[in-house]
Amino acid sequence: MEPLNVIISGVGGQGTILASKVLSEVALRSGLDVKQSEVHGMSQRGGNVVSMVRFGSAVASPLITKGEADVLLAFEEMEGLRYVSWLRPGGRALISRQQIHPSTVNAGLAKYPAGMEDAIRRACPRTIWIQAFDIARDLGNVRVANVVLLGALSASLPFPPEAWDAALRANVPAKVLDLNLEAFRLGRETASDAQGAGATG
Repeated sequence: MEPLNVIISGVGGQGTILASKVLSEVALRSGLDVKQSEVHGMSQRGGNVVSMVRFGSAVASPLITKGEADVLLAFEEMEGLRYVSWLRPGGRALISRQQIHPSTVNAGLAKYPAGMEDAIRRACPRTIWIQAFDIARDLGNVRVANVVLLGALSASLPFPPEAWDAALRANVPAKVLDLNLEAFRLGRETASDAQGAGATG
């Protein structure tokens, strides 16, 4: 299997690191070589966090170069815009419809970018938007939005459901496991339905 490159981007506090850890474990459980790297921005909420996960029969480096990512999973809209240009031609983006304003925007020192959706669609026609925060809120805990997005990601990757189930069980506390499994299921269904309909909305 040729290496497949996934970028997971978000801001501090959204659970991107757990998502990349689960993805890496799924690939390992599937018998693949896995390399992972992480870059953290400011430690407080609002700082950029990006993980690069590469897996295949043999992977030499954990780093993905610009223009070579196969899939982008963005936990926040501006982070989607930040990394959509890292996708290869024909790559896919899954982006959460959530906006978290950086401290500079909240302080009135900068403006949150306008027209992001159009810019993202131009850069990646194969974009699926996921209402992850709303799905998590309806489940009663907005903290599982990251697992909703992980479920959405799973619909674009060649791993069986049992591998995802095992990786989630290994990384999620037992007291919230059922909630997270349901969040994952709903995220996977949402992305699968959008792909099946050819929708990018």
